[in-house]
Amino acid sequence: MRVLMTADTVGGVWTFAQELACGLLERDICVLLVSFGRKPSASQRKECESLRRRFGRHFRYVASDIALEWMADNAESFARGAALLEREAAVFAPDVVHCNQFCYGALQMDVPRLVTAHSDVLSWAKACRKEPLADTQWLRNYLAQVQAGLTAADAVTAPTQWMLNALGENFELPEQRTVIPNGRAVPPSFNRPRELRAVTAGRLWDEAKGISLLGQVTSPIPIAIAGESEFGTSQGVQNIGTARLLGQLSQLETMELFRDSAIYICPSVYEPFGLSALEAARCGCAVVARDIPSLREVWGDAALYFDSGELLAGILGQLAGNPQLLTAARRRSFERSLTFSRDGMVEMYLARLQQLQKLSTRAEYAA
Repeated sequence: MRVLMTADTVGGVWTFAQELACGLLERDICVLLVSFGRKPSASQRKECESLRRRFGRHFRYVASDIALEWMADNAESFARGAALLEREAAVFAPDVVHCNQFCYGALQMDVPRLVTAHSDVLSWAKACRKEPLADTQWLRNYLAQVQAGLTAADAVTAPTQWMLNALGENFELPEQRTVIPNGRAVPPSFNRPRELRAVTAGRLWDEAKGISLLGQVTSPIPIAIAGESEFGTSQGVQNIGTARLLGQLSQLETMELFRDSAIYICPSVYEPFGLSALEAARCGCAVVARDIPSLREVWGDAALYFDSGELLAGILGQLAGNPQLLTAARRRSFERSLTFSRDGMVEMYLARLQQLQKLSTRAEYAA
């Protein structure tokens, strides 16, 4: 099988695509990965180069800075991106296209198209804003591109049932819908010595991450925050109480931070899955999460939950003052994280892609 996969270089979709591509390549599937949004960083290029060296001609990567459908300059997003993908597909000859942006479900290709919903602007706005988004040309462009992609796609997946339901509240979805949780191949690390420190990681410029809440917390232990503080015209807060801002870290540096820390705080008000929390738990951190439905779905009773700065401070105080309680919380999160493996995710996606390929082959034969 040959899979053309899209990705973006801005957020967690990049990590997801790297994990899935690697897992498919390990199963002798050829992958062409095409990224959008902005040019890849040096570390992102290094990740792709590593896949190329390991898998040779089975893997190819094409980078572009074509705007994503949710970005400010989205009028030509689909047209420009589709032209690039169709040129590359003419050479690569994919059996299936896996779109990690909605709009590319509408590609004019005679092959099945699977769309994965990682997030969407309308559910983001509902969680983050008190008022609905203004009726602008940008929003109309976005809505049209998303619906066109979903209408033309053969199937849609999402990492949580919450995300799939949220998408269905605002858009018409294909009949074939599947929840496939995200998975990571981060080496487990539980018994390693670590500091009594709470950490979080994310896009500081994205209000969905709820980082500003940490400025309201009087914490008995140090809090460290890793992440990009600016993107385009969006800018995160530059001073968050007594928390230490670490800036944007590489994947390797982030994993080391998690392995050296005891607690991961997920303050997001909107989080369709939460890869950073999964990575931190796999590294041995206790997950302390904002009490929102999607995080409840992912973590169940394996996390501790808060809905205010005061409650968060109380949880941190309890964990800091009771080593046995902290160890038990760490173990619950760690054991839960092991259920979200890359192999499990890849097998579910591979089964879905193979099913779409077979349906396409049968349709061609019948024609």
